[in-house]
Amino acid sequence: MFQEEIRLASWNLINGQLRPTYLKNYGTRLRARISLGAIDQAISEWFKLATWLEGRGIYRLADCDTDVLHDYGERCRDSGVGRQQVYKILGMLTRLWAFDQLSARPNGIGRPPWEEAGVDDYLPAATTLGGENETEPLAEETMGPLLVWAMRVVDDLAEDILAAWTERQRLTDIARTSTATEAGAAALRAYLGPLVAAQAPLPATVYKNKIGLARRYIGGITGASANQIERFSVREGLVAAVAQRPGPCPLNVAVSGRIAGKRWRSMIDFNEAPTLMRHLTTASFVVCAYLTGARPGEILGMRSGCCPDPMPDADGKVGRHLIRSSVFKTAVDEYGNHKSSGVERDVPWVAIRPVVNAIRVLERMVPEGALLFDHDVHDTMSRPGTGSLKTATLGGRIEAFIAWANAQAATHELLGEAIAPDPNGAIGTARFRRSLAWHVARRPNGLVALAIQYGHLRTAVAGSYAARSRGGIQDLIDIETARAVADTVADLHDDLEAGGGMSGPAAHRAIKAAATAPRFAGTVITATTARRLIANEDAMIYDNPHALLLCHYKRSTALCHRDGVKDTPSLDHCVPGCGNIVRTDQHAIQLRERATAMDTRAARVPGPLGERLRGNADKLRGYADAHDRTRITLTEDAG
Repeated sequence: MFQEEIRLASWNLINGQLRPTYLKNYGTRLRARISLGAIDQAISEWFKLATWLEGRGIYRLADCDTDVLHDYGERCRDSGVGRQQVYKILGMLTRLWAFDQLSARPNGIGRPPWEEAGVDDYLPAATTLGGENETEPLAEETMGPLLVWAMRVVDDLAEDILAAWTERQRLTDIARTSTATEAGAAALRAYLGPLVAAQAPLPATVYKNKIGLARRYIGGITGASANQIERFSVREGLVAAVAQRPGPCPLNVAVSGRIAGKRWRSMIDFNEAPTLMRHLTTASFVVCAYLTGARPGEILGMRSGCCPDPMPDADGKVGRHLIRSSVFKTAVDEYGNHKSSGVERDVPWVAIRPVVNAIRVLERMVPEGALLFDHDVHDTMSRPGTGSLKTATLGGRIEAFIAWANAQAATHELLGEAIAPDPNGAIGTARFRRSLAWHVARRPNGLVALAIQYGHLRTAVAGSYAARSRGGIQDLIDIETARAVADTVADLHDDLEAGGGMSGPAAHRAIKAAATAPRFAGTVITATTARRLIANEDAMIYDNPHALLLCHYKRSTALCHRDGVKDTPSLDHCVPGCGNIVRTDQHAIQLRERATAMDTRAARVPGPLGERLRGNADKLRGYADAHDRTRITLTEDAG
C-alpha cells in the first residue's frame, strides 16, 4: 500500500537536502544530507512504520497524523531497543516528515510529536552512559596472550608469510597463463610420474570438503596447461589416488621465523598461504587497535603512508612516530553535509614500535596510498566489495586467529601462552579501546604490560593526541582510573570497619581518606567526575597488586616520577621507601606467600640465582614483619 509513497520519500531523501532555515534550530544534531548507509537504515525504518500502520488499518501516510506517531513513538520506546538506537529511529522518522515538507507532491504525514514536546518522553530510561564506557574490557588472561601472539606473528613470522604468499601468487599466475607445450608435458610427467609409480602421497587440496588434486599448484610447479593436467589425471586415475593418498604442496620458501627459539615449521603449504595472510592481517589489526586506543573505524581508515618515519630535528633528536588517519562519524563538508569519505583527523595518534611494525607489514600488502585494510587486497577469496574490511569480518577473523594461535601454542608446547576464552564472550573489534584504558589504569605491571615490555604505555597513549582531544582515550583512562580508585577505597573502608590494620608512611592519611571518601556504588562515573576525583589528592588511593601495596598518591612526596607523569603515580616504577606507601593485613599475608614461593624456586636453582631469590624472599618477609609491628586500625587512628 505504501510502496509508491515511500519510493517518492526515498527519492527526496537521496536527491534533496534539508533547508538551512530548518537545520539552524538543531545545531549539529541534524545534517542536510546523510551517508548511504544511513539512507538505507532510514528507508528500512520507514517500511517498518508502514507495516505497523497497515496493522492498524491505516493505508496512507496522510492518515498518519501526530497522534498516530505518538503511539508509534511509545511503541519504539517500549520495544526493548537501547536508548541510543530509539533516538536514531525517531530521527529517521523526523526526516521522513521534514523531507515531505520539501516535496513537490507531499504525502501529508503528520509532524512527529517529539519535534515540539521533546524526545525524552519517547526514549527508554537512561540507566548508564552506554557506549564504549560500558563495554566490558577484555580479561587479562585473554588480552595478554592475544597480544603476545599478534605481535609474534607481525614481528617474527611476517617475513615467512609474505614470502609464501608471493610464491603462491607466482605459481598461480604461471598456472593461469600456461599453454600446452611439450616442455610442460615433460615437466608434468617428471614431477608426477615418480609419485604415481611409488604410490606416494600426491599434491592435494580441499574444495567443498572434498579432497582433490592440487591442479593450480601442479600447474605452477610444472608449467603444464590445465588440459594437460586433466588428461594426465584421467589416464593415471589420480582422482581416486589423491583421495587415498593426499599429500602436501610445499612452497619453495625458506622458513626463518622462530617460536620459543625453534623454527615455527619446516615448510609452508600452498593451500595454507591464504589463511596465514588472513592471520597476519588480523594480527596487525589487533596490535593497532589495542596499542593506539583508536576506534575500529579509525583503524580501518588508515592508509599506506599514514605513519612516516620521523625526521630528526635541529638537535638531531628523532621524535615519536605519528599516525594520521581519517574520521568518519563526524566528517562533514563545508555545507554541513555528511562526508562518507571522511576527513583527516586534526590531531594524530602516537605509535609505539609494535604499532609501527604492524603498519609496515600492512604497507607491504597494499598499493601505495591504499587503505591498509583494503577489501580487494585482504579478501583472499576475491569476493566483491569496496573500501576496507568490515568490522564484522574482522570480528570473525579474530576468533579464527585465536583458534589458530592456541593450536600453535599446543604444537610448540607453550600452554602458558594459550589465549583463554573471555568471560564476556566474543572479542569483537570495539572492546580493545576500553581494554587499553582498563589495563593502563588497573594493571600497569600485568600480563599486557609484560606482553609489550613497554613500561610507559600511559605516557605514550595518554600523553599524546588523547590528552588534547575531547572524547579521546584519555577520558576512558581517567574514568577507568577513577573506577579503580573508587573500588580500592570502598574495599579499604570495609576492611577497616571489620577491624583490619594498615601500615606505612601514608597509613594515617589512607585511613582518613577511606573514612571520608565518596562512595560510587551504583553511580555512573563520567569523564568530568573522574577528572575531579583524580585532582583530589586526598581521595586517590591506587592498588598496586604487583608490588603488594597501596599508593596514597601525593605529588610532592612521590618517588616514582621518571617519565614526567605528574597527575597519577607510575605504578610500574614503585620505589621502596616512598612516603605514599600503604600496606594492609592482606598484603602482609600475600608478601609471605610470595616469599615462600621464592624459597621453593630457590631450592631448585643452584648458585647466585638461588641466593638472589632467597634474598628477595627475606626482604618480602621483612616488609610483612614491619607491617605487623607498626599496623594501626581505625580505632587506634581515631585515638
